[in-house]
Amino acid sequence: MNKTLTLLILLFLLPPMVMAGGGVSCRSDKFCHSIEYSPKYEYRAVWLTTIENLDWPHTQVKTPADIEQQKAELVVILDSLQAMHINTVLLQTRVRGDVIYPSSIEPFSHVLTGVSGKNPGYDPLAFAIEECHKRGIQLHAWMVTLPLGKVEHIRRLGKNALPVKMNALCTRYKGAWYMEPGNPATADYIVELVREIVGKYDVDGIHLDYVRYPDTVNGYPDGSLYRKYGKGQTLADWRRSNITRIAGSVYSTVKELKPWVRVSCAPLGKYDNLTRYSSLGWDAYNTVFQDAQGWLRDGQMDILFPMLYFKGNNFFPFVLDWCENRYGRHVAPGIGIYRLMPEYGGWPQMEIERQMRTSRSATANGVMMFRTAHLVGNAGGVRDIFTRVCDKPALVPPMDWIAEAPSMPELVTVSRNQDGVTLRWCRVKPVNGFPAVRYNVYAAIGDTVDICNVDNLLSVEQSDTLCHWACRSNGNMAMAVTAVDACGVESAPLLVSVPLGGSMQRSGIIGLPEQQSWGQRIKVKDVFGREVHYGKYSREFDVSAFPPGRYILSVYNRHGALLHKVEFVR
Repeated sequence: MNKTLTLLILLFLLPPMVMAGGGVSCRSDKFCHSIEYSPKYEYRAVWLTTIENLDWPHTQVKTPADIEQQKAELVVILDSLQAMHINTVLLQTRVRGDVIYPSSIEPFSHVLTGVSGKNPGYDPLAFAIEECHKRGIQLHAWMVTLPLGKVEHIRRLGKNALPVKMNALCTRYKGAWYMEPGNPATADYIVELVREIVGKYDVDGIHLDYVRYPDTVNGYPDGSLYRKYGKGQTLADWRRSNITRIAGSVYSTVKELKPWVRVSCAPLGKYDNLTRYSSLGWDAYNTVFQDAQGWLRDGQMDILFPMLYFKGNNFFPFVLDWCENRYGRHVAPGIGIYRLMPEYGGWPQMEIERQMRTSRSATANGVMMFRTAHLVGNAGGVRDIFTRVCDKPALVPPMDWIAEAPSMPELVTVSRNQDGVTLRWCRVKPVNGFPAVRYNVYAAIGDTVDICNVDNLLSVEQSDTLCHWACRSNGNMAMAVTAVDACGVESAPLLVSVPLGGSMQRSGIIGLPEQQSWGQRIKVKDVFGREVHYGKYSREFDVSAFPPGRYILSVYNRHGALLHKVEFVR
């Protein structure tokens, strides 16, 4: 720990360096990280808050016209996020015992219409998913897990309030209501909400927020439940096991329904005391009973977004601790960009930039920004900071512990003319009931293409098996295609080098131009120049019997003049 921390500090103090990515293929962020180099895989994420209409919506639906206005507000936000290379949005979907989608379990939140339980006339979650996916952005349903709101909020919900409907699942503590983690039925209730969302919607993730005890538990009234269910555990261990039961139940349910849906949590920013640095009495493990690193270790969480809304020695050692104890899963620190605002501390811009760059140096899997309105509105100059650090796009890191890489695409044809290169490949079949495979396409001038370099990304997760690269060059051009499964895992790349005037095909049948003269002949040579076929011309030439390899097919007239030439691969 001490050696790593020293190295991290030294790296941060050194002058900036530009480091190039290497290799021809890359499946994991650990091969694509460097200090200033923009990684290929990185969460660029935001929390999009609906409570108190903080980020969205600002218009409440009173008339049909308000529906379109509410939708338009979200579109403007998503357009801004797309322009900043944001690839993941956590939309607050369950707010405080109420939701922003038509649910058979909980009422509509008043944030949509101003009235609790009132249907806004459309499905905001379905609309948000559709608009995010149009822009290549993942949408994770952010669920506030245990807090149900203050007494006034419960009164506003009336008969639909959970403490009214299912009082045994709820605890009142210091003027607010909470779902009671000590009651085993609480986990079952949360799981049913998760089943509803994952079953009905094409969400990319489920995000658990406030899956923890209240921030201060002195006097928390769970003594009777502890006596009933504690079974010899200490109170602290029992409380931790209660929170772990909820997290684990949600995780197993999601993976049972849709293994590719990511499950994440926002633990407190400090997991526990470190050898050299104290958590100052406020950490996940001891204060609110979240064994978040244990969830990663035991395979009960895909991603952690720890809320590291601190600076200096309250940030840097702790972000390193998370990264060093992620057990092959993903960690992306939550960064408190709201702290730039005078009313929240007035931090200097450099503090946020240092946190982002140092997190990358610590090999974090990206960053999570709290919250969206501050980022989009450039509060304290934070949008300028973000676009400076994240000046290139990035792909969402793959969950390669869930699925193996798909098969490599097979080439059908590639052709080149004055307008560029057109590449066509065979469709790759999905496995294990996963959704349809998509494709990343890369391109570069030269003999090969580095697929670790985000500058070479031509198309991201497209569904078509055809791509045109509108590029004019007098030299060789190279393209690559990878198949991408629903977990974001890429196949080995199909690499295609296209010389000037060249074309290639891969198929059992090669279509040739119409016969230009009587007596045309076809000659095929392998890459070593050895003749492997010589015979009469055929408009459709069958190459299915050729051994695997690369070949050159030439068509000659009866005088031996070359009429047509094509390169193909078997």
